[in-house]
Amino acid sequence: MAEEAVLGYLQSNEEISDSGRFSEEKGIDHNEIVNIIKSLNGFGLVDAKDIKREKWVLTQEGELYTKCGSPEVQLFMAVPPEGITREGLQKIFESRLPNDVEGKMKSSMYKIGSTQAIKNKWIEMGKSEVSRKVEHVSDKVKDLLMQIQNGEAATAEDIDSLKRRKLIVSQTWKGYSVRKGPNYAPKRKKVATDLTRENLQRGDWKDLEFKEYNFLAKGQPTEGGHFHPLHKVSDQFRKIFLQMGFEEMPTNQYVESSFWNFDSLFQPQQHPARDSHDTFFLEEPSTTQSLPEDYVERVKTIHESGGYGSKGYGCEWKREEANKNVLRTHTTAVSARMLYELAKGKFEPKKYYSIDLVFRNEAVDRTHLAEFHQIEGLICDRGLTLGHLIGVLHAFFSRIGMSKLKFKPAYNPYTEPSMEIFSYHEGLQKWVEIGNSGMFRPEMLRPMGLPEDVQVIAWGLSLERPTMILYGIDNIRDLAGHKVDLSLVKRNPICRLGLQ
Repeated sequence: MAEEAVLGYLQSNEEISDSGRFSEEKGIDHNEIVNIIKSLNGFGLVDAKDIKREKWVLTQEGELYTKCGSPEVQLFMAVPPEGITREGLQKIFESRLPNDVEGKMKSSMYKIGSTQAIKNKWIEMGKSEVSRKVEHVSDKVKDLLMQIQNGEAATAEDIDSLKRRKLIVSQTWKGYSVRKGPNYAPKRKKVATDLTRENLQRGDWKDLEFKEYNFLAKGQPTEGGHFHPLHKVSDQFRKIFLQMGFEEMPTNQYVESSFWNFDSLFQPQQHPARDSHDTFFLEEPSTTQSLPEDYVERVKTIHESGGYGSKGYGCEWKREEANKNVLRTHTTAVSARMLYELAKGKFEPKKYYSIDLVFRNEAVDRTHLAEFHQIEGLICDRGLTLGHLIGVLHAFFSRIGMSKLKFKPAYNPYTEPSMEIFSYHEGLQKWVEIGNSGMFRPEMLRPMGLPEDVQVIAWGLSLERPTMILYGIDNIRDLAGHKVDLSLVKRNPICRLGLQ
């Protein structure tokens, strides 16, 4: 109906100057007219131009005043000529209001009416008595609101006073002026969007009018895989290690025996890290079935009675404790396996690295998860010293934009000396811990069979911490886990890690 009205009117008239007035004349909802105009404009049947008009409309409170009058007039009318108490006045005032007005609204209107009536000098409000100061009043506020409701003009001063009382608000009315378009026709001809088999069989394709093909239209957005920030950062670290001549260790075995995870690293069986509060132990299979027996005996000896200049721990070493299976707590267990394999043949220097998951039985909070990624690097060669370790650390961390380093003495069961690594964070304007490092102890290396002049320097750090700093994430649960926002994965920027 709306389409016929628009096209039919334009057949005998040059223009629809205002879609709003047109909809009123035809008795058609303006929204329906607007939708038809947009559609016809899209097909070139009409040319439409926007019309915008600012107008004032009544708020809910303003509409209430048009029905029952302004609060100040209502309050004045509630004051009898002889006067009344404050309590009595409020009761009479509220009783004069419609029943559908809520109690809070009635109380608010009483306060507004009192304020405005006193301001207009209509009443005098004493400590207990209220009396009239004039005999008659006119409800100018109601008249103004009715005037605006009927679309009549009002002065700027009147508009300002109503606006300050929040009785009216500005509203933008949108409509169109319409003229005939280049493809105008009194009736829209349905255009075909597809050429069908039936069209070809009947031969009516010759008379069909096809919709123009829009070569500028955007297609459906393509969907594909996206790299997680952790993947991007780990890939950058992997490239750094490869540039420095390291080779990657196989880290696909999450389950390790306590022997490889702890004992081979010269970590005592009484160490608190081996407690169930810190480590995940497997129920099935609960123990390992195979260990290199000759190596196990050498590890047992070094723990119980020492060797290679060490006194050992002087405690009984239990095989059943070493057999327990755990989720690896660090990738250093893999490093121990690699060094043991290296010691079997003729020694040659090696540089190894790994980036993979480790597991700790820790309470989950904004900076800790029960699983996280560990980055580890080690160099095995003859004659290595602490100076070599510090030099390698400077070379490694400078490639990720951390050129200011400090080192602090620390303790690790399997490294001596050990150092915590600190870097100056320009954004935080302070020194922050970024990793741990050290030289593997002889008690770890000699039982493996490595020559006495061979040393191993190593360092490690988490993957999550630099990733959180790079991507401005302050809660690790927003980076990994079921609470991760998928848009983070889809829209995160390229990682460069300050490469030089």
